[in-house]
Amino acid sequence: MNTHMNIVREKISKYNKRYFLICMVLIFTACQSDDDAVMPPEVSIDNGFWEVAEKGWVFEFTDDADVHYNFNSVGCATQNPNFIPGDFFGFTINQINENEAIGTSELSDLEIVFTRVQDPDPNCLPDMISATKDPKINFDHFWNIFNDYYAFFETRNIDWAQYENLRDQVTADNFYDILEELAYQLEDGHVSIVDQENSVEINSGDPRLIERLNASLSGDFLIEREGDYSNLVDRKVNTILGRYLGGNFEIDDNERMVWGSINDEVGCIIIGSMEGYGTSFDNELSALNAVLDRIMNDLEASGVSKLVIDLRFNDGGFDTVALDIVSRFIDQERVSYFKKARLGNSFTENKAFTVAPKGNFQFTGDIVVLTSPYTISAAELFALCIKDLPYVTIVGENTSGAFSTILEHVLPNGATVGLSNEVYSDAQGEVFEVVGIGPKNAENEVPFLSTQDFQEEKDGGIERALEILNK
Repeated sequence: MNTHMNIVREKISKYNKRYFLICMVLIFTACQSDDDAVMPPEVSIDNGFWEVAEKGWVFEFTDDADVHYNFNSVGCATQNPNFIPGDFFGFTINQINENEAIGTSELSDLEIVFTRVQDPDPNCLPDMISATKDPKINFDHFWNIFNDYYAFFETRNIDWAQYENLRDQVTADNFYDILEELAYQLEDGHVSIVDQENSVEINSGDPRLIERLNASLSGDFLIEREGDYSNLVDRKVNTILGRYLGGNFEIDDNERMVWGSINDEVGCIIIGSMEGYGTSFDNELSALNAVLDRIMNDLEASGVSKLVIDLRFNDGGFDTVALDIVSRFIDQERVSYFKKARLGNSFTENKAFTVAPKGNFQFTGDIVVLTSPYTISAAELFALCIKDLPYVTIVGENTSGAFSTILEHVLPNGATVGLSNEVYSDAQGEVFEVVGIGPKNAENEVPFLSTQDFQEEKDGGIERALEILNK
């Protein structure tokens, strides 16, 4: 695996999320897989059809292979012909009664409720499964998947209905060009289209992300291709490690976090990812918390009273990873956020989520959290949960504004579509989709990447953080 952060975030397996390695030239090595990882046990559920309506999913459980379908208003396609719950975020399924089963995973903050249906959606009967490369049929599915399940047309000021008639223009040659045009209208970092067979990878948020990253860059520093971003981040991280941490820092075994001290009073933690701490789904959180125990012990032993938490390089992962990290920086249990999913013309129940302190020591001194346009998904959830604590200040730029766990559907041609289906809000009910989370006042707005920083070999975000913490 390449050790550089990628401007085009990995899109091939959205449910496996994205393995991120902090870009440190000659410091980090590639992530190693563990072929001996323990797989979750198989789970038994009564044969028949089971539905998760707000996700557009139907599961057919049989004595042989279990099948995962996805459905929309015009039809149904096979998402996984050999569905194994344990391979799906580490879920286990427990049947509660004759007509209801609950899927749970330590990597998901929500349970998935499976409801038995005597017959699946009329468009999702076994003899009506769509498996075709016909571009017009695939366009119908694409448009209707978003029309049925996407949660943010109004928020993103998109009139989706006006694009339905593009079907008449679709051909085999321009199919993905038209889908790309529609995806880019949304400017959503959690919207993607991937067709491995045809080497197609489209991420709705990429053009806007590049535009934002370039806002304070000029000349030779402008990002025009993938390698440009990697090179800039290499330089930036090496500046942080050398100039601010003095080359004295710790890294966890899977290279997801870096921590050290900037001076006798101020500590620093770079959180590079919200996943990849364990070797499998079932030991992700235990491995994470072992790392967090090390970090908190080091912070306590160092005697630092102030802290910089750097989320600027973090492109997300698992929500529960973010929440466990939050738990080390809060003083008491509190409602931290709400979440609901689109269901037809309405939404599911808006459920409240609390976070309580964990571990033997919680750091609750003055904290500056650094954010950037690259900060997305579970990294944004961390910021959402911590932003209003009286001892926390946000410095940097607004985050991506894409919070939802990615809903994945498969088109009849086999291409995978990812979209935002859930609405997150903070403890006061405010939604930060699109706008993201950032500084509350202009003086704390500091660009993630700037020509001036590179020319002066400094980091404006950390400089501003130190000004705040040293007052």
